[in-house]
Amino acid sequence: MIIDIPEGQEPIGYVWGEMVPGIGVAAATFSMSVYEHTTLGLREFEAARLRVAQINGCLFCLDWRTEREGAKVEEEFAEAVTRWRTTDAFDERTRLAAEYAERYTLDHHALDDAFWQRMTAHYSQAEIVELTMSIGSWLAFGRLNHVLGIDAVCVLPGH
Repeated sequence: MIIDIPEGQEPIGYVWGEMVPGIGVAAATFSMSVYEHTTLGLREFEAARLRVAQINGCLFCLDWRTEREGAKVEEEFAEAVTRWRTTDAFDERTRLAAEYAERYTLDHHALDDAFWQRMTAHYSQAEIVELTMSIGSWLAFGRLNHVLGIDAVCVLPGH
C-alpha cells in the first residue's frame, strides 16, 4: 500500500471516504449503482467485469463474483473469460461483452464500425450505454485500488 492508513482504520473506507469525502463517496455511490441498477444478464455483466479485472490486475476484482438472487457464474467462468474468442461457454452477447471490455480497456480508439454493427445487432442502445458506464467504473476504480495498493483489502460496501 502506498497510502498511509492510520492504525485501526479500514483502508477502503479511509481512502474513499475520509481522505477525499467529496469525491470518494460519489465514486462509491456510482460504483455500487452499477451493481444495484444493472439490467444486464449476469453472464454478460460478469464477462465484462472479469475481463476488466484481468487487465487491471485488481486482486479483489479478480476474486469477486457478483451474486444475483443467490446465483453466481460457475467456477470455470473466469478462465472462459480469458478465452472469450474461442470458448464454447458463451453466447454471442456474453462474448461481445468480454470483447467490448477488452477493447474499451486496452484500445478504445480501435472500436470500429464493424464492431458497433455486431454490438447493435445484440444490444439495445440503452444496454450499450449501461455496459459502457459499467466498464468505465470497473476500469477506473479497479485501477485506482490497484495503483494505490489497496486492492488486496478491498470490500464493496453492502456486500
